[in-house]
Amino acid sequence: MSFFKKLFGTAAKEEVTMSKLNIGIILGSTRQGRVSPQVGQWIKEIADQRGDANYEIVDISDYNLPFLGTTDGSEPGIAAWNQKLGELDGFVFIVQEYNHSITGALKNAIDFAREAWNNKAAGIVSYGSTGGARAAEHLRGILGELLVADVRVHPTLSLFTDFENGSVFKPQALHLDNVNAMLDQVVAWSGALKTLR
Repeated sequence: MSFFKKLFGTAAKEEVTMSKLNIGIILGSTRQGRVSPQVGQWIKEIADQRGDANYEIVDISDYNLPFLGTTDGSEPGIAAWNQKLGELDGFVFIVQEYNHSITGALKNAIDFAREAWNNKAAGIVSYGSTGGARAAEHLRGILGELLVADVRVHPTLSLFTDFENGSVFKPQALHLDNVNAMLDQVVAWSGALKTLR
């Protein structure tokens, strides 16, 4: 019998379960024919097997965000987006490389929040012709400005070896270790940074 169970009975176990971190897997593309939902679902399936946090897919296309600065900001999707980010302790960004950077849709979504990002951790899973590495490096600079601590391990997926015809996601088995190492870091850092909020 554990020390906490002796002290507090079964309530201690319930509290531990309730205190699991909430990690959002953010799909960084909104275009027709995108493959980010396939990559995001793969990450979620791996993550859910771990049982160390509550993982959910967060699709920026669900929020119908306007272009920043083009409206009065009263659209309900803006408030819903900020509320969702506020509920999360950490993030895994699914990042596509467009012209050596992240998508305009992802940058726009990031810019629609500020405090909801602060003092949280993030991992990056990227893909593209060079594994999306250049987009991931751009995203790291943006996250630093928002007080998001990005973790070191970074799974990179190639359009040539991890996708069939550029549209059907078939990841190589070698990525599994990197994904789990990245999630280890995201969970550890998210837990540590929660003490600052």
